[in-house]
Amino acid sequence: MPDLQRLQQLMRQLRSPLSGCPWDLEQTFASLVPHTLEEVYEVAEVIATGDLTELPTELGDLLFQILFYSQLGEEQGLFTLNEVLSALEHKLVSRHPHVFGTASAPDAAAVVMQWEAGKALERRARQRGAVLSELDDVPQALPALSRARKLQKRAARVGFDWPDVSGPWQKVREESTELELAIAQGERAEIESELGDLLFAVVNLARHLDTDPEAALRAANRKFERRFRYVETSLSARDLRMEQCDLRTLDELWDGAKREGL
Repeated sequence: MPDLQRLQQLMRQLRSPLSGCPWDLEQTFASLVPHTLEEVYEVAEVIATGDLTELPTELGDLLFQILFYSQLGEEQGLFTLNEVLSALEHKLVSRHPHVFGTASAPDAAAVVMQWEAGKALERRARQRGAVLSELDDVPQALPALSRARKLQKRAARVGFDWPDVSGPWQKVREESTELELAIAQGERAEIESELGDLLFAVVNLARHLDTDPEAALRAANRKFERRFRYVETSLSARDLRMEQCDLRTLDELWDGAKREGL
């Protein structure tokens, strides 16, 4: 793997105390995490916009993060890049017995079930003697919407779930009513709690509708941005600022953006 080895050598040079980059030399495992998350979201954004010509660049940025973590691991005697690659190879083989073994998986759903069963076995192996939970290994650092969906999927796997979409729908209505009561009472802690319950219920509804809530919200964000920019542009053409306009005028322009298909 000569290309990967060249990149590894470049990474070592960036971290060289004698000739490296001051910024790179300051980084730690913890300091890199925000940059890693940013790179993941940039990959997701490129895919969402459909401009895949930028995808190799963004994937390269993400690969750089892996090389960086591996270099830190090597410097601290924790692990090497080869160990990262070996762990990946082992996982790919062990979790695809229908490809590299004798198991059968006729469709994607069967593959997912097999994959989750493999992960459960790995969790049991790591936590010998400890109390196991289906919710083990759901990362705390996941975005809240994604983590809620993952927690719900884990619970559903052992039967803790609504049988159909009517249950989540009813729960959304119930939590909405409870939030209204909390708002009427004016208790900030209770409002936050009930709002969290409502968001969790909406995620559950999205899961039953086979929709990724994170992706749905990103799309809603982009839609809001397009329509808001349309309102700004329309007002600018009239030599107006938004703060000079009443809500009715802004609503009319917003509806115009919707009519334009934005």
